Amino acid sequence: MLKTAAKAIYSKQLGKVVGALLLVVGLTFLVGCQGFSSGKSSTQQPLGTLALSGASLDFGSVTTGQSKSMTAAASNTGTVSLTVSSASISSKYFSMSAPSLPITLGPGQSAPVTVVFTPNASGAFSATATIASTASDSSTSLSLTGTGVASGQLDVSPTTENFGSVTVGSQSNQTITLTNNTGATVNIPQASVSGTGFKLSGITTPLALNASQTTTFTATFSPLTAGSASGSVTITSDAPNPSLSLPLSGTGVTQGAVGANPTSLNFGTVTVGSKQVLSETVTNTGGSTLTVSQVGVSGTGFTVSGISTPATLTAGQSATFSVTFAPLSAGSASGSVTVTSTGSNPSLTIPLTGTGSATAGVLTATPAPIAIGSVVAGTSGSATGSLTASGANVTVTAASSNNSRFVISGLSLPVTIVAGASASFTVTFSPVVAGADAATLTFTSNAQPSTTTDTANGTGTAAPVHSVSLSWNASTSSGVSGYNIYRAVYTTSCGSYSKINGTMLDTLTTYTDSAVTDGTNYCYATTAVNSSNEESGYSNIVTDVQIPPP
Repeated sequence: MLKTAAKAIYSKQLGKVVGALLLVVGLTFLVGCQGFSSGKSSTQQPLGTLALSGASLDFGSVTTGQSKSMTAAASNTGTVSLTVSSASISSKYFSMSAPSLPITLGPGQSAPVTVVFTPNASGAFSATATIASTASDSSTSLSLTGTGVASGQLDVSPTTENFGSVTVGSQSNQTITLTNNTGATVNIPQASVSGTGFKLSGITTPLALNASQTTTFTATFSPLTAGSASGSVTITSDAPNPSLSLPLSGTGVTQGAVGANPTSLNFGTVTVGSKQVLSETVTNTGGSTLTVSQVGVSGTGFTVSGISTPATLTAGQSATFSVTFAPLSAGSASGSVTVTSTGSNPSLTIPLTGTGSATAGVLTATPAPIAIGSVVAGTSGSATGSLTASGANVTVTAASSNNSRFVISGLSLPVTIVAGASASFTVTFSPVVAGADAATLTFTSNAQPSTTTDTANGTGTAAPVHSVSLSWNASTSSGVSGYNIYRAVYTTSCGSYSKINGTMLDTLTTYTDSAVTDGTNYCYATTAVNSSNEESGYSNIVTDVQIPPP
């Protein structure tokens, strides 16, 4: 049995080592990475697309024991044929009478889907019809609802009424139908309504309805405040169902109103003969839809573009347009944009201000030069510069560098810099070799002069090289011919070890690993080999040797 030394010398440089039986005396940069990519391709046949004319069918009230049919259209909206193979319905009280399945639909073809509702008792019924096909969506659903009503009773249609959103101060009217399904006259002594904002009209009691006779009346929702509201209509009669109730619901919403962002526009100082364009957004801040009928502008040199009227804005919806200031002479100017609408504020004013300048603005670039410093060849370094306008607004239309290793970014061109303000930009230096380097940066604008220059410089430095130097105590076993050195990648633990000293044994007790990858952590171990080519187990294990990134 071979034994390796029980004690080893340990030291570390530029890395962290846990396990301390190897000497780490140096780390060297070597750029290198390996990888692979894989992919697969497949061919998928095109499929048709099955679409229904509606997502649901509501059969309304149907007398128990009787039937009612309704139809939806099933269409192939795709480009290839499809086959409808089967259909299932989750309730036996709904059935499909057409079409006869299976059926094939070519592109653009349709077929009627007829469903029959036959309630067996009073009450609400619901089901889902599931249609299976070879379409891209292999399963298409249709929601089915209906209400069974007993024969010989007083019925109301619809069975519920939702008024939706109604503006506070206005009203919404819905027609209600009352039917006598009994074989005799029904006397109705009272019709009442409950719930804030709800009222009835068009029905006078006492009322007598002959057999099979119908009458209509109106339910109205007039919300007094914003928010949800509920109520009900109650019909009292001598029918077999002496108290008939119709639930009511609705939501009160505030009237639409126009809000502006920003609330005013200041164009700063603009050179006579040039122009400055700013963006303005108007939003419906109320709860009901409004119509913007006109967007007007006043003041010398101001114009509006980018919006067409009339424009309808639903609750929360916005519209953005542009306002331009093109001064005709030097001096201060003022005006306003007026937004006319059907909102609660029918006329919204947005103040406009600006100053015309007889002279062009001046554009200055700082710092000069822009020093990026030392950057390792093959990598990049950056520094920030600034453009400042003075005298008048300046619009920068182009930015360039005469050296491809220096790149300007961070400016969304064209960019207008208001007089007295600045815009920052970034210069990125990407050296390919070691040595000093520089560039001239040129910015084109409507300033005077029309070009502004700055310089940038930096120094490329050679990439450092990393290596790992190992040393260990000699094995105390007899007949040792040499040593093998093993390495593994370390993540949270040591991975699989691989021999790195080639086919020849290391007859020394030192080894330098120069084939390391930047930014990778390693484990190292040694084995002893005797003259009979017998090899010991791993010894002198060192873990988590960190190779710095590039």
